[in-house]
Amino acid sequence: MSRSIGKVAYRPVGVLLGIAAGTVAGAIFRQVWKVTAGDGEAPNATDEDRGWGEILAAAALQGAIFAVVRAAVDRGGAVGVRRMTGHWPD
Repeated sequence: MSRSIGKVAYRPVGVLLGIAAGTVAGAIFRQVWKVTAGDGEAPNATDEDRGWGEILAAAALQGAIFAVVRAAVDRGGAVGVRRMTGHWPD
């Protein structure tokens, strides 16, 4: 299988994995926020009852979790495509 076919084959897989990664990252973030902040819901940026520190900490935590989950899912998807096609998706 040529490299271009492998790349095309990975695109729909990558989209589906991206959606799954977002869902998983959101669930992980909600659980981590409950444990660390002791609060049921993370603050929104426009929540006037929350301070800057809490809002920025929540955003940083959410971004870090999303980045790690997305990288793990993308890497796993690329390894799976290589196993199926014999080529690493570029």
